[in-house]
Amino acid sequence: MKLYLADNTCSQAVQIIANELGLDLDLVHFDVFGKTTSNGEEFSGVNPMLYVPVLKTGDDNDDQLSETIVIISYLADQHPDAGLIPTRGTFERAKFDQLLVFIATEIAQKHIPLMRKLLTEEGIAWSRNKLVSAYRMLDDRLSDGRRFLTGNEVSVADAYLWATFWHKRSGAPIEHLEHVMAWKARMDALPSVQKALREEAAIVASHRSRLAA
Repeated sequence: MKLYLADNTCSQAVQIIANELGLDLDLVHFDVFGKTTSNGEEFSGVNPMLYVPVLKTGDDNDDQLSETIVIISYLADQHPDAGLIPTRGTFERAKFDQLLVFIATEIAQKHIPLMRKLLTEEGIAWSRNKLVSAYRMLDDRLSDGRRFLTGNEVSVADAYLWATFWHKRSGAPIEHLEHVMAWKARMDALPSVQKALREEAAIVASHRSRLAA
């Protein structure tokens, strides 16, 4: 399988889940500014919307998926014994999907206009307040002593939240949320996360080196 990623984006969630499952991904870096790829492909032919992640499961463009929560849920569903996601069709899965959509809409998407400086001062204040409120809800969830978002084992939701933990870049003050910050430290220490960071750094550096040559 081939994963198209970009530096420090939500594509890291796919890497983490693949690492948790022991999957070997062929990584391709997409430079979102220069619009080039590390393997020389034209990325617009992969995803005309020009965003990552994209996971290719075969040689045809029909054999690919985009959208982070779709990809990580798909990978986890292929390996149910790993316990990274509840079984499809259950109420537990519906609640889990609700959590994923919450992270997507109330956290991931709220960061983006702040990071890209697209808002008025009033919009900045509103968006930051919404982000802090969303993180506070997760802090409350973690306050019962659980190690991860849905219990004591890591899940797809943890990978997604970690990969969208952009509060420093968007200026959202959440350092006072002790349970969330402790969760972040636990995630940072996971071998699957550390491997994702190493491998992403390597492919990004290789791509940039070739561009500079």
